[in-house]
Amino acid sequence: MEAFEREKLERKLTIYEFILNQINEGIHAIDEDGISIIYNEKMSEIEAMKKETVLGKRLLDVFTFTKEQESTLLQALHQGEMTKNVKQTYFNAKGKQITTINNTFPIVKNGRTIAAFELANDITRMEHMLRENFMKDKDTRYVFESIIGESDAIREVIEAARRAARTSSSVLIVGETGTGKELFAQSLHNDSARSSGPFISQNCAALPEHLIEGLLFGTRRGAFTGAVERPGLFEQARGGTLLLDEINSMSPPLQAKLLRALQEKKIRRIGDTKDMEIDVRIIATMNEDPIDAIAGNRLRKDLYYRLGVVTLFIPPLRERREDIELLAYHFIRKYNRLFDMNIERIQPEVLHSFLEYSWPGNIRELEHAIEGTMNFITDETEIGMQHLPHHIRRKLLHLSRDEATAAHANTEEMSSLLSAALQTSASQDNFTHVPQDLKSQLAAFEKKYIRHVIAKNGNNVSRAARELGISRQSLQYRLRKYGMRFTLSD
Repeated sequence: MEAFEREKLERKLTIYEFILNQINEGIHAIDEDGISIIYNEKMSEIEAMKKETVLGKRLLDVFTFTKEQESTLLQALHQGEMTKNVKQTYFNAKGKQITTINNTFPIVKNGRTIAAFELANDITRMEHMLRENFMKDKDTRYVFESIIGESDAIREVIEAARRAARTSSSVLIVGETGTGKELFAQSLHNDSARSSGPFISQNCAALPEHLIEGLLFGTRRGAFTGAVERPGLFEQARGGTLLLDEINSMSPPLQAKLLRALQEKKIRRIGDTKDMEIDVRIIATMNEDPIDAIAGNRLRKDLYYRLGVVTLFIPPLRERREDIELLAYHFIRKYNRLFDMNIERIQPEVLHSFLEYSWPGNIRELEHAIEGTMNFITDETEIGMQHLPHHIRRKLLHLSRDEATAAHANTEEMSSLLSAALQTSASQDNFTHVPQDLKSQLAAFEKKYIRHVIAKNGNNVSRAARELGISRQSLQYRLRKYGMRFTLSD
């Protein structure tokens, strides 16, 4: 019977140990003498310590804690108090710094604390990122001259941004992911009277709310357990520019605090009782229409009015297709330098496909496509369809099929016009004066048919493109290709 009970107990302990090691939080327990008795695999991973190095040892023989903050585990053991969401920074036996958010509990039996255990989440990497944010300003190498593009759409935004650079008013930059919002923000800063001051950027979606508030406004020592005296980004950016990226990801309560800071030009560190004046220009960005964000309760209306004193809408690449070729060659030159290559041109077929594609990832996607393509090239000096990454080729092939399907609706009219054109040409003996190969004859007909459809639609390029079953940009590409000039309307 005794052997059976022992086996039963061992089986139960095996199950407990298995469960502890599947939990995605660090678990550490000590007995009443401060000796580690439970230490799961996640905690071993967080603290970069082997189980055998920790178990059976006194906590203070393995880990070192700062004078400002005692071990939360020992606090629970000695004071019998439960604590939740306490940040703790300490060092393992190898001197590695570790930062965790802890929930700690005393274990009490018959009125006496006999042990304590802790649930820990690792934020070491996040703390390192925060420290780096304070140690150095973000590199601001971009100026307005860095912005590539000759289209009316982009030149209009650049001109508006240049005018806004003369003042210290808040600016809201709206644009899809990959359109170059930060490039505009840095250019605004570098073209302003604040260019000699710091430029600090913070992605509001990158950190949880309980950290970003302290990061923005700063903390006062003792404001909460583990809090230290630390200036916030508003203080760090004094005399310069603070870029708040993805402002619509910030919670409404935090947006209200930000609005108060902008209106009163004052902030208060967390845990402090005094306000301090701020001298900083705010540039905010978002990747959706502000009206949609307000309707979806992702952006406070009053904050939008305060931030959007100047609002810049960066056009997506599909609305500035005239710049695609310019941008593509810009990236080719960039990666020629980086990869020590000598790519000189893009084949017309590839460029045509680039002009047809919608580029949902915008300029960033185009750059990645060029970089990926140049990884597949060896000794060639031009980019062909065979060099494009597989996923890009697949998208462009799908696009070509869609265009072919749309164009099919015009087949009957094209056939009749072709027949008429050939009959006219034959009667005039024109074939003796032009090349006889099929490609040249089809090109001549395509040119004649485009001219016919444009005239039929009163030189309206959009209506002509719809009737042809191709995109507006594709029609403009063909006009340039054949050197055809019209006074077109939209």
